Amino acid sequence: MMQNWYNIFPKNTGLSVYIWIIFCLLPFYFIFRLSSAIEIIFGILMILIFFLSYRLSFISKGNLVYLWVSIEMAISIGMTLFYGYVYFALFLAFFIGNIQSKIGFVTMYIIHLLTTISAVCFSFFSQTELFFAQLPFIIISVIGVILLPITSYHRNKREKLEGQLEDANKRISELMVAEERQRIARDLHDTLGQKLSLIGLKSDLARKLVEINPDAAKAEMSDINQTARTALKEVREMVSDMRGAKLKDEIVYIQQILKAANMEFIFEGNATLKNTPLLIENVVTMCLKEAVTNVIKHSQATTCKVAIKELDEELQIIVQDNGIGFSSRDDDFRGNGLRGIRERLEFVNGSLNIEQSDGITVEIHVPNVIKQTTRGD
Repeated sequence: MMQNWYNIFPKNTGLSVYIWIIFCLLPFYFIFRLSSAIEIIFGILMILIFFLSYRLSFISKGNLVYLWVSIEMAISIGMTLFYGYVYFALFLAFFIGNIQSKIGFVTMYIIHLLTTISAVCFSFFSQTELFFAQLPFIIISVIGVILLPITSYHRNKREKLEGQLEDANKRISELMVAEERQRIARDLHDTLGQKLSLIGLKSDLARKLVEINPDAAKAEMSDINQTARTALKEVREMVSDMRGAKLKDEIVYIQQILKAANMEFIFEGNATLKNTPLLIENVVTMCLKEAVTNVIKHSQATTCKVAIKELDEELQIIVQDNGIGFSSRDDDFRGNGLRGIRERLEFVNGSLNIEQSDGITVEIHVPNVIKQTTRGD
């Protein structure tokens, strides 16, 4: 619980935590400049109640939150009217931006904005000299009361959506792993189960015939050998198929991951390749996965389009988004992301073309005939 105490210092607002500490200490200056002992005691009491309510508003739930916020608003207005200290309004603005309920946020935001502006305007005429001395800071505070709740609210919503997306991605990965395990179990059962049973039966039969009918026993052992070789071949084919990434399976995964990211998925072409070697299919599948992952992470797009064209001479894959383009996109994407795709494509003499127009278009071209480079000893 002690760690949550530091929530009273707003984060990601562009101001250092030390500035907020100064805002915590400044009200004492405004109070002690007065000569009346009663006013000083009353001001200190208001400060203590404000920070106690502010603390309780972070750890409370339900309607209690609005009770503490109302108390903080009353104290903020009182400090503005009686002591000329308006900066408690910034603390309130930060907290209001953390209210999850849209109705609660809008209601508290409007009330706080109207009461703060009203208190500032009234105090401007009743404490003209004091307010003129800190006029630039008061203007900045009013702007903060206007903008800070909105930016905090939308930032929290974005972080919440990003967390949900990450959880959805993990869940999808777990489901895919479970599905793959089930498929492997079925394949192993179908591939090895019957043949191992047959080998066991023929072994028992050969053992019984080895003394009675040696020729028949040899024939059974020959069948056992052939069955074992067939089973070994099927296992190798199955393992090879597991190692190779299939384009049609990746398209299904892309559809799921884009749906979790709230992006529209448009697909053109046929993901079942007919004339493309398995090696090329594996490479372009990994490149496609990397390209779509970059769209999700960096593009801020609402639509992702994937087109597959299997021509006689080459395989073309186009990934297009309607996102922010390269101007604001993460440098990691422009560096490591594209570099990884290019390195894979170089292995199969492929090429990568990038175009920017209302988003990013990534074009992958791979020839169907893999050229062998001759190297000297």
